[in-house]
Amino acid sequence: MSEDQKDQRLWKIAKRRADFRRSLYTYLIVIGFLWAIWWFTQGRLGLGHSIPWPAWVMLGWGIGIAFQYFRAYEGDGQDLAEQEYEKLLREKQEKK
Repeated sequence: MSEDQKDQRLWKIAKRRADFRRSLYTYLIVIGFLWAIWWFTQGRLGLGHSIPWPAWVMLGWGIGIAFQYFRAYEGDGQDLAEQEYEKLLREKQEKK
């Protein structure tokens, strides 16, 4: 793998990680705001005994954030397609 290819891969990893952090900060701010709305409209009054509606938003969005985290930080940062492509290249070179 050439130096340019390594730099491109590092750039992709860095971009994914920066995107994840940006998404996480947005998530925390918006979720905090939603909980504040809930608290000032229903939470303090003790209305309803079910799960507060911001919990559902946290769950759904949190699943997306978790997938983004694993894509950015787990493994070596390569896509499965890239790994498969490199495997096929190696097999092709071995046959020659």
